[in-house]
Amino acid sequence: MKLFKYTSLSLLFLLLLSRCAKENEGMVPPIISGLDSEYLVAVNEELKLIPIITNDKDVTYSWIFNQKEVANTKAYRFKAPSTPGNYNLRLKVTNERGVDEQSISVTVAFLTRISTGICTLLQLDTSGKFSGKNNITWTVLKSFDNLYRLAYTHTEKPIFTSAQTGEYIVKASKAELEHLFLITVNDMPTQTPYISQVFDFLPAPGQFVNELPRYAKGDTHKDMVRKAGESLIGRDANMVSLGGWGGYVTFGFDHTIVNVPDRRDFRISGNAFAASSNPDPKASFGGSCEPGIVMVAYDKNKNGKPDEDEWYEIKGSANFTVEKETWYPKAVDNKNDTNTIRDYEMTYYRPKFETPEQAGEIDNPDSFVTIQNYIRWTNNKGQEGYKVKNVYHSQSYYPAWITDDQLTYRGIRLAQNGIDESNSGSYYVLYAFGYGYVDNYPNTHDNSGIDIDWAIDKQGKKADLPGIDFVKVYNGIDQENGWLGECSTEVGRGEDLHLLGINIGTINK
Repeated sequence: MKLFKYTSLSLLFLLLLSRCAKENEGMVPPIISGLDSEYLVAVNEELKLIPIITNDKDVTYSWIFNQKEVANTKAYRFKAPSTPGNYNLRLKVTNERGVDEQSISVTVAFLTRISTGICTLLQLDTSGKFSGKNNITWTVLKSFDNLYRLAYTHTEKPIFTSAQTGEYIVKASKAELEHLFLITVNDMPTQTPYISQVFDFLPAPGQFVNELPRYAKGDTHKDMVRKAGESLIGRDANMVSLGGWGGYVTFGFDHTIVNVPDRRDFRISGNAFAASSNPDPKASFGGSCEPGIVMVAYDKNKNGKPDEDEWYEIKGSANFTVEKETWYPKAVDNKNDTNTIRDYEMTYYRPKFETPEQAGEIDNPDSFVTIQNYIRWTNNKGQEGYKVKNVYHSQSYYPAWITDDQLTYRGIRLAQNGIDESNSGSYYVLYAFGYGYVDNYPNTHDNSGIDIDWAIDKQGKKADLPGIDFVKVYNGIDQENGWLGECSTEVGRGEDLHLLGINIGTINK
């Protein structure tokens, strides 16, 4: 009986509390939420403001603009003035128990709203007020993060691109004139960080040609480009060999790789590795380093092909001179050709013989050479000679699908980096250049990453690219290394480091 009485009293107490709370519901000050502290609107644009009010029983509203009350309703439509500028708006909400206020800053501007996708090139066009104006200043006022690029800011039509979703505000200004761009970057879930297409493939003669990828009788150039694509496209890419100096492959991505400041932007895998037991323990990094020179382009005409788009050179550490490389003195002592030739041209001729018997040469089982005078070559420096055929690869080293009897390649020829550290022909070390090449460092090393900001134009000036869509890699070394054979760049998986979330700092130069 006592328990029942106690329980009844408790229930009565709770009912009284609930009734009291309801009676005093309007006796709590209102609270404003649901409004931003800052808004950006275009001139003459209407901005609808609808606040959320907690404890809104018996409240009054007051919207104040320029020290005057302009509305006393909950929702308010703010009509932006025709004159750009920063304006202050205030909302005051009152009931018997108190007052809550919120100040709102409204920036009114000549404004263009644009929606785009990540890793997509967006050209910004100033309003007519800027037509013919020089020295327009472009500024990023708001950014979601630093994974964006605003390039060509010295022009009336710069290019913006971002590798992250979010809102960005860009301002164009000249004296008293200003124009803002509110850019909303949306996700593009179908994009892949890996190579999506191979456009061309033409290796120079070498010991892995017709094997990586494998040639089948009757294959055409188109077939071999397709096979190169089968090797390189996607996450599970294999490798192709570019053969001797000048051999190349051209490929692209399904999006623009953003040129993010102060970070390396992409990486092309190779098969470089360190020497396991270099006879010189104090030597710099080396082993099997077969650097490929990198060319890049962005899809300016937006047709998805590297056809009329300008190519830019990734300025690696030795594209102009090798003297700053740590192994340079060693190469001089070894009597390597340490010249960097920027206008090199080399022609290879179809071999007349594929076996020692055909060549009339004696098959020496103690030699690594099968045919000494195998593939004839000439260059534009008045030199000529022969590439040898070794005992390890018996197939033809000349691209079998090519019908022409000679192949000519043009580009930069780097200094020779291979050194016989054994002095007996048994242990060759190919030393790594500082940065800026493919198949030059192991794939996990930071120096395998490429910064698009290293790109230069044909006059050697920094290119300031917004990003890149296409890449061409060609073998930059012309050197035979004894039983190892020619230096031959191998190319594997391509990666957009930003889409993969990989952050590698750059080397500023």
